[in-house]
Amino acid sequence: MGYQLFSVNEEMNKNPLGTLTALKKMGYQDFEIFGFDDEKDSYYGIKSAAFKKMLDDLNVSATSGHYSFAPYLDKSDDDLRRFVDRCITGAKNLDSKYITWPWIAPEQRTIDNFKLMALKLNKIGEQITKAGLGFAYHNHGFEFESHGDANGFSIITSETDPALVKLEMDMYWVMNSSKYTPGELIDAQPGRYVMWHIKDMDKKTRDYTELGNGSINYLTLLPDPVKSGLQYYYLEQGGNFAVNSMTSAAESAQYFKRNLQKYL
Repeated sequence: MGYQLFSVNEEMNKNPLGTLTALKKMGYQDFEIFGFDDEKDSYYGIKSAAFKKMLDDLNVSATSGHYSFAPYLDKSDDDLRRFVDRCITGAKNLDSKYITWPWIAPEQRTIDNFKLMALKLNKIGEQITKAGLGFAYHNHGFEFESHGDANGFSIITSETDPALVKLEMDMYWVMNSSKYTPGELIDAQPGRYVMWHIKDMDKKTRDYTELGNGSINYLTLLPDPVKSGLQYYYLEQGGNFAVNSMTSAAESAQYFKRNLQKYL
């Protein structure tokens, strides 16, 4: 059972060992990291090798990470290549399997930039694949916004090489912002969705909420993991906590283990 650590980012930056220890007690065994300092080769202020030892001591893993590619969208290929090399070093030090591009800034969300990003994704994917790791793109909702006859998601999925650029489906954002279900997206790109984010949507505000507390009925919505190509999944809640982020992590873990884990 995986957890995206952006959900507890403040706690991780204050006390990574204590936070990971508490998450493990809730039943989480695998994590997706957020916040790599490429200049210092560190996660949460800890050198990558030392952070890996912390994971090993707890007998947990970090199979993917979200890395800050957005600032490199309009930088040179050489700058991007150097950054990717540092990400590869960090990810290999953690024994991660995937490096993931998670986001672009609001001012970057134009059709021309989505086309540019598709080119960059292919280049990054080739570099990372040659290094023996996997590369994926994680969707939010903005990719589904229409720009005339196109949208960012259609450009990303049609203009990138499926062998080099895998997909991490955020099911909350698919349900929040697209006209598709997760299953329909997988039908169009079978085998490409190697990772999932599983989180719920508040029934009134449509914000995040604890798993099982919202409007997304995963009992009927969870797609076929084999058809998806699923390798790893991460529960997540980026905010709107009923009490606090750690309580929400515990409540989501309980719901998932009770109702959904058997399907994965």
